[in-house]
Amino acid sequence: MSSPEISSLSWGQMKVQGSAMTYKDCKVWPGGSRAWDWRETGTEVPPSTVEYLKKQGIDVRVLQTEQAVKEYNALVAQGVRVGGVFHSTC
Repeated sequence: MSSPEISSLSWGQMKVQGSAMTYKDCKVWPGGSRAWDWRETGTEVPPSTVEYLKKQGIDVRVLQTEQAVKEYNALVAQGVRVGGVFHSTC
């Protein structure tokens, strides 16, 4: 299952390939996407989460949103199964 491309990003709005929704903030993964309610987890990735993922052999990048979308889409274009959490107003 492939990761969906982020088809557009503007202030407060994101569109993800395969979804009819327009997200303000979203989570994407191979095969899907959903709104990210950062009130559930906060807006920052805890260092413990990053460490856990790295120990599992997962490459983790924490970037400003526009750069994160560019890198994410570049990986998707290469066929890499990738996921991300994006906040469109940062």
